[in-house]
Amino acid sequence: SEAESLMMRALEIDQANYGADDPHLTKCLNNLAGLFWATNRLSTAELLLRRALRIDEASLGPDHPQVAIEISNLAALLWTTSRPEEAEPLMRRALRIDEASYGTLHPRVAVDLNNLATLLGTTNRVSEAELLMVRAVRIEEATHGMLHPRVAIDLKNLAALLRGSNRLNEAESLMRRALEIFLVFTRSNHYEHPDLRAATEAYIELQTAMSLPPTEILDKLRSLGPELLQFYPRE
Repeated sequence: SEAESLMMRALEIDQANYGADDPHLTKCLNNLAGLFWATNRLSTAELLLRRALRIDEASLGPDHPQVAIEISNLAALLWTTSRPEEAEPLMRRALRIDEASYGTLHPRVAVDLNNLATLLGTTNRVSEAELLMVRAVRIEEATHGMLHPRVAIDLKNLAALLRGSNRLNEAESLMRRALEIFLVFTRSNHYEHPDLRAATEAYIELQTAMSLPPTEILDKLRSLGPELLQFYPRE
């Protein structure tokens, strides 16, 4: 409630100084939309995101990379509110803008690919989703190197997609590689990567789905890194 009053005041100041359709307003609009989103006032958040998008389209042009960011934000909200048929064309438009602006091998494009692929996966278009996710992995590998956490996150997403289509052995290989990368990060930086626990739990669930006994699952975790054993559920 305190943050909201400050954000509203900032927006009012900018509107008074620049006008209601000035690009200076879009940062305030996006910040305020994020707060409304986080407090589950989704219809109001959507109105603010749409207003920010209209302002940026008018001031920067419909194919500006900042417009792609606004489009992606709106698409994410629409997806959250179970409107994938509205979110998908926006995600595809953001992807086209970023490819034209940055080139097809830019990490921003990898983010767009992952977003679209995840949506396609949830709407049972697994083949197309897989192609996009594999492309995202290749971009992240080329940009950041084979052991970067961004690569691990993409691998984890791809593993989840393959598991959903019952390709368990392929998913296991990808998830194992993701865990190896998260462990490299954790050991190098002396603190746990935020995705390490979730990835380990997903790996355990995958092994269970493959009908491996607990002793074998524990052996696999131990071979990856004994620090993973703490995430194995205990009776």
